[in-house]
Amino acid sequence: MTGTGLETKRTERCLTFSGISWPQLEAIEAAFENVTAVKFFYLDGKLEIMTISPEHEEVKSTIGLLLSAYMREKGIRFYLKGGPTLGSEEQRARKEPDESYNLETKKEKPDLAIEVIFTSGGIDKLQFYQRIGVPEVWFWEDGVITIYHLRQEEYEKVNRSELLPDLDVALLSRYVNYFDQYDAVTEFLKTLRT
Repeated sequence: MTGTGLETKRTERCLTFSGISWPQLEAIEAAFENVTAVKFFYLDGKLEIMTISPEHEEVKSTIGLLLSAYMREKGIRFYLKGGPTLGSEEQRARKEPDESYNLETKKEKPDLAIEVIFTSGGIDKLQFYQRIGVPEVWFWEDGVITIYHLRQEEYEKVNRSELLPDLDVALLSRYVNYFDQYDAVTEFLKTLRT
């Protein structure tokens, strides 16, 4: 991406393993307990172990700052949940979203989950979120935000957020890709106020 300030160096790595039991998952996670910048994604015996790059964290944080600024500016009550571990042994699923929100009230599971994709593994993230029952999932990849809304237990790709229907997602994407995070939020708010 030239001129955006975000360098897509693709420094993340992903390993996928099959046939992993829940006790094995817990043992592997325990072995990585003191290792930073590593995330785990488990679904039906498949395990992804992914290293997280500084670029990934910057994009995640920028989306969080912009979305929080938008909701505050529009008077939308929200609770930033961050990346809490979702799923359970009974669901045969466990993952941490990159960012997540509750709207209006605090809830156990997020209303909105955000995934930043620099390196994709082999496990279907939408299948995971469908099993958990998260109403809306956003994916940022290559500078573009794609939105999926849960309907009748299946996700449908939509052009606008149904949770935040007045949000111009193309405008938000432009500022996610802006050259400077602080300036991105400042300019985004100025644009919202005009």
